[in-house]
Amino acid sequence: MPRRQARFTAQDLADDPRLQDHSPDLWRAELGTVQRGLLTSAVRCFAANGFHATTTRDIAEGVGLSPAALYVHFPSKELVLFEIIRVGHERVLAHVQDPAILALESSADRLRAIVSAYTSWHARHHVVARVCQMELSGLTAEHYDEIVEIRHRTNAFYRDAVARGVADGSFAKVDVKRVTRAMLSLSIDLVRWYRLDGPDSPEQLGEFYADLALKLVARDGPGA
Repeated sequence: MPRRQARFTAQDLADDPRLQDHSPDLWRAELGTVQRGLLTSAVRCFAANGFHATTTRDIAEGVGLSPAALYVHFPSKELVLFEIIRVGHERVLAHVQDPAILALESSADRLRAIVSAYTSWHARHHVVARVCQMELSGLTAEHYDEIVEIRHRTNAFYRDAVARGVADGSFAKVDVKRVTRAMLSLSIDLVRWYRLDGPDSPEQLGEFYADLALKLVARDGPGA
């Protein structure tokens, strides 16, 4: 990703392949075209320059509007950030809680599917995911608490998948919290360096990390 120390113009960000992902597909259908465009521009600005260094002018210029135009659609810059982070966290949790994944009876198959889906989602939406992980300090205390609650639900879902395998004997008797933290960290860390035009597709990276996750809980693996 671009270095925080520099300031990037709207044109710089629009043309940077490191800031290209599928984030525009995440916005709520009921939002208008301008609102969705502002969110997409804000994602790039926040990912490249950080929330605090980004101005409303930066965001508005990304869609060819005046700075005042942002306030017509969002009362504050912080509410733009909250919308991005809230949507990102809600969408990835829903993605891993897909009924097809929950229907898998084998603990190993279920954990593999969860890790693969979680990783590939972060790769496919790596720019918005970077904002979700790196810009939490820009939220108000109330909004931060809302996001923390979603993160707790995601962590609990992961822990339950690992604990399930430990309980039924599919996995080694690992430290569930530590192993879960390691799995989550692997998938999340990729937002710092991943780009869609790189050598690995989101699906390939998902499968690779899923294999690593199963090794962490293997009965004769490093977590045993």
